[in-house]
Amino acid sequence: MSTTVLDRPAPPAAKPKPKPSFIPDLIYFEPKSLEYPKGRRIFDWAQQEGIPYRMTSSHNRITNLPGDTELEQYKMAKRTLVVGIRKTLKFDTSKPSAEYAIPIATGCMGHCHYCYLQTTLGAKPYIRIYVNTDDIMEAARGYIEERKPEITRFEAACTSDPVGLEPISGSLRELIEFMADQEFGRLRFVTKFHHVDSLLDARHNGHTRIRFSVNSKYVIRHFEPNTSRFEERIEAASKVAHAGYPIGFIIAPIIWHEGWEDGYGELIEQLAKSLPPEARQNLTFELIQHRFTKTAKNVIERRYPKTKLEMDIEKRKYKWGRWGQGKYVYPDEQADALRMYLSERIFDHFPESTIDYFT
Repeated sequence: MSTTVLDRPAPPAAKPKPKPSFIPDLIYFEPKSLEYPKGRRIFDWAQQEGIPYRMTSSHNRITNLPGDTELEQYKMAKRTLVVGIRKTLKFDTSKPSAEYAIPIATGCMGHCHYCYLQTTLGAKPYIRIYVNTDDIMEAARGYIEERKPEITRFEAACTSDPVGLEPISGSLRELIEFMADQEFGRLRFVTKFHHVDSLLDARHNGHTRIRFSVNSKYVIRHFEPNTSRFEERIEAASKVAHAGYPIGFIIAPIIWHEGWEDGYGELIEQLAKSLPPEARQNLTFELIQHRFTKTAKNVIERRYPKTKLEMDIEKRKYKWGRWGQGKYVYPDEQADALRMYLSERIFDHFPESTIDYFT
């Protein structure tokens, strides 16, 4: 009997195409960066890809970006890479995540509406890669020596998402293999990107913890454009866990929205269903509620004029910071509800895990 078209099984649904690695529209080089192997390699790659490039006297002074308006120039800045030398080798502190921030890059290609880099980077939202990683690692060695026999943790994602840049820079692999040899040193970084393949065979000795930033579908859909999909992040988490890395998840920012309980409950359930057994060992969670400053609110509303991000000062509590500057967070009742609900769901599905902090 012949098979009609209607009898034939439907073809399997096509998987969404993975998002490509970051390819900038424009690259600036400090002339001295070309004296370093990493700088030269990026320069050769830019020529091979046909990416327009310019020279600049300093990675901190990029002006005259294309665009007729501030918004157009901002969008172009997020597609601009600057390759330079990190001159300041005094590391900032990075509490509560780590003792110090280790500066291998600045800026991010993602367009997360809520990101604190909106104000931290101010008028310099372009992306910077530093080529003198040997100098940076030597400075890290000095910090480790000062504190030993205490463990010194370094956070590599305070001012950037280095995983999104790794196919260009290779800096994370260098740091991972450096830290593998440090008895009293540890490396940490968090990402919303899935480009981890070049890290899977790196020699890490369990001294690097890779964490993935995850959130409810509502938050990812509305506030995290130009980042890897949730499914891609979870697949990447499984890969690095299988490669023996300690892993963790940051749920941030936790946003109070309609149906938030269902959204965050589904998130934890998806994690539980997706993670392989090896990913559950030594698993950590970090929970960060949404917060903003008045300056951030003004900047975000200019750069993302159609954002649905709730930033109503009248609905928030003002929380003073360490340096006399505060942020608007959720009132105690809402914050406690978020903390309790997420903590209960996490321990229901991951009883062996640790919640490092809620802030």
